[in-house]
Amino acid sequence: MTETAARGAVLFDFGGVLTTSVVDAFDELGRELGAEPGQLLRLLSKDAESSSLLVAHEEGRIGQREFEDGFAARLRAHGVAADGPGLLGRLQAHMRPDPAALALVAKLRADGYRVGLLSNSLGDDCYAGFDLPALFDAVTVSGEIGVRKPSRRAYAIACERLGVAPERTVMVDDLEQNIASAARLGIAGVVHRDAATTEAELARLLTSGL
Repeated sequence: MTETAARGAVLFDFGGVLTTSVVDAFDELGRELGAEPGQLLRLLSKDAESSSLLVAHEEGRIGQREFEDGFAARLRAHGVAADGPGLLGRLQAHMRPDPAALALVAKLRADGYRVGLLSNSLGDDCYAGFDLPALFDAVTVSGEIGVRKPSRRAYAIACERLGVAPERTVMVDDLEQNIASAARLGIAGVVHRDAATTEAELARLLTSGL
């Protein structure tokens, strides 16, 4: 990345980008609880009550304890013995920082890019151990703004906070649906798989006239 390209901005997702895989974390938690493989994520995506609880929590309409108790009840209704208190803490314990991704954030800022975080919140301690103000020029968390990805409003707010137009911004996210939604605002996207591949794709996008 060259100085001549230092005119764009990059938004990073949190879980699964700056940390290890969220899917793997849910799978590990599921094994701890004795659930079937993939059962926790299936409930959150396909069970209407579980999905509503997740959306409400990510949008800041219910707190962590209410989500944990509600989701634990849904797990028990589907044959998984689960207690609410500490459920998200157990999940977060399986989401470890990715040093290579954090180094990429620092490198982009050192190269002169505006770099922001746009994350759907998941628990009070989701970002424990991360000095977000030191890492990013702007931090946008769904529970704070009352809207979550993949809502286009979430991306618009994040760009406003960065002070960079959407069409001059790249979004890095591990979920393709989030990238597709950002694209509707003109935000270029990188589907994150690993830090090295993401860095190479960012270099291509940021030097192509964004």
